[in-house]
Amino acid sequence: MKNRRLRMGMIGGGKDAFIGAIHRRAALMESEIELVCGCFSIDPEISRESGRAYYIPEDRIYTSWQEMLDNEAMLPEGERMDFVTIVTPNRFHYEPAVAALDKGFHVVLDKPMTLTLQEALSLREKVRQTGLTLALTHVYSGYPAVKEAKRRIARGDIGRVRRLFVEYSQGWLTKRIELEGGNNAVWRNDPKLAGKGGCVGDIGTHAWHLAEYVTGARVVKVCADLLRVAEGRPVDDDACAFMRFDAGFTGLLQATQIAAGEENNIRLRVYGEKGGLEWRQMEPNTLYMKWIDRPTEEIRVGNGFGWLTDFTKHNTRVPGGHPEGFIESFANIYRNFALTVRARTVGEEPREEWLDFPTVEDGVRGMQFVETMVKAGYDADLKWCDWVEQ
Repeated sequence: MKNRRLRMGMIGGGKDAFIGAIHRRAALMESEIELVCGCFSIDPEISRESGRAYYIPEDRIYTSWQEMLDNEAMLPEGERMDFVTIVTPNRFHYEPAVAALDKGFHVVLDKPMTLTLQEALSLREKVRQTGLTLALTHVYSGYPAVKEAKRRIARGDIGRVRRLFVEYSQGWLTKRIELEGGNNAVWRNDPKLAGKGGCVGDIGTHAWHLAEYVTGARVVKVCADLLRVAEGRPVDDDACAFMRFDAGFTGLLQATQIAAGEENNIRLRVYGEKGGLEWRQMEPNTLYMKWIDRPTEEIRVGNGFGWLTDFTKHNTRVPGGHPEGFIESFANIYRNFALTVRARTVGEEPREEWLDFPTVEDGVRGMQFVETMVKAGYDADLKWCDWVEQ
């Protein structure tokens, strides 16, 4: 494994899928990984058509994930896949992930990690038992400017953190387009497929993870409000929370999918004793540093910029002035996961920057976030809710 690419299998991600194509392009970007097999759809014909389109041999295109895991496990070590990436609706995360770990395969999972908190806790236990690696694709933590923000906060550039604001605004669910069918809003608004959190599970978890990742602090209390703005929608499409962190500061989180006209407007602001910082996903290469006693600095991301931290440089691909985008951020997670798996497989200790990707622990906390938000957001008599920790 040390001198070859990791072999990836895929569950989901067929030609009719939305996020699967992003995962596939990102995984293959660095030549650390190759796609060797897959069950690309619950529809056998779509799986076969997709596999052929991806130039997968016919005998490695599967029509069920169970068949795929069984067959791959029987192949010689030099031929079978090394890990599986699961890019399906939330309901279909847990079972194949556990089965893959049982058969000795590492796992990459889209977020949120599972359908329920109990599944997340069980999956964490399985990862601990097997000693295998699981990566979770909280993609916004993969942006170089976000990593720069994290390192600057950690080294004390803005002093002790006092206040945080994180916002994720979308407008694509302003109307109930899930009733029209033929789009990924259908499963995202079905509690049986997405879980009890709608907006809060889909994009609220991204906002929460961004807050904890950048500051290194953990949410311990939540005061929340969840709404179903679009009439008749069975899950929330608008969420707001006031959060208290274990480091002693407070934060405000807003996640909404009914902000008409918005695309993916993610904005993070963190304020400390000496200054603050701001990052926006729609202008991903810029980090603003704001000061009490001097003008605001505009920190640009790009290869060759000596002022960036080593973690940022490790996750930066292109010269300044060329944006590091969404697919590249996914690719950072896949590359760091691959480097970590390869090192551990040959008995080496992964470098610190390779370990910088979301893990099963982030997945558990993500489901705890959903549980806490739902508990607090729908209880009119509940002002503050302690974090649901197990």
